[in-house]
Amino acid sequence: MDEFWVFGYGSLMWNPGFAFEERLPARAFGFRRSLCVWSYVHRGTPDRPGLVLGLDRGGSCRGVAFRVSEENRADVLDYLRRRELVTNVYLEKILPVALGDGRQARAVGYIVDRHHVQYAGALEIEQAAEIVRVSAGQSGQNDTYVFNTLEHLKEMGIRDHWLEGVGAAVAAAV
Repeated sequence: MDEFWVFGYGSLMWNPGFAFEERLPARAFGFRRSLCVWSYVHRGTPDRPGLVLGLDRGGSCRGVAFRVSEENRADVLDYLRRRELVTNVYLEKILPVALGDGRQARAVGYIVDRHHVQYAGALEIEQAAEIVRVSAGQSGQNDTYVFNTLEHLKEMGIRDHWLEGVGAAVAAAV
């Protein structure tokens, strides 16, 4: 049986929540990390939605791949589906990824459904920053989510210039 890998591009990178055998830097091609998902609960409300990360079409995305043992495959998939598919704004896909050690793998990843009502689309830095700056939900301020994500990406040696631009614009407006 093929190895079972999971690709993370957001909080899954530093808070996977499941057992894994191996963790490697990885890059998914054809997709990019983006604040493209409206959050009506955790980082916003229906009246003032916030923005959270999605894996959207275009470019490439540096993240992390986790190799999961065959014996844990079903449990991990069940966990990921409960975590990522709550509102069905993400689609479960098998993505080709380049692992940090030079190997190629296929990994389960969750990409944004561009036809879902929660898809915010491609926003300019200033648009995203204004939304993030004023939004809050059950899990806290939207800007805290962005700053926390940027801090974790920095610790992992991952640059995301667009997201860094959003963070800088939010910080400048405070």
